[in-house]
Amino acid sequence: MLEWIRFWIAAIFLTAGLIFFVGAVIGNCRFRYIMNRVHAAGLGDTMGLFFVLLSLIISAEHLLEIGKLMMPLIFLWICSPVSSHFLAQIEYYTNRHFYDHMDRI
Repeated sequence: MLEWIRFWIAAIFLTAGLIFFVGAVIGNCRFRYIMNRVHAAGLGDTMGLFFVLLSLIISAEHLLEIGKLMMPLIFLWICSPVSSHFLAQIEYYTNRHFYDHMDRI
């Protein structure tokens, strides 16, 4: 019985991760402006990866497997927002028409 509960919890988290990945792909295809694309990709990638690895951690049986799955989770949770921020800074400093895309009040 405990195995089935663990299976369904892992399946729910895996489905949530795939939904976030699909949302990131749709956001990258639908948005026109690069800053919106970076935002959609950064959030969708980070949350999707978190839920997928969380489902794998829940389905893992040994402590060593859980430790091995935690390492890429921590690494990618640090690197993904930093790389998104770096891409946004590159766009900010290199695009001459940056303020044409902003709404002014």
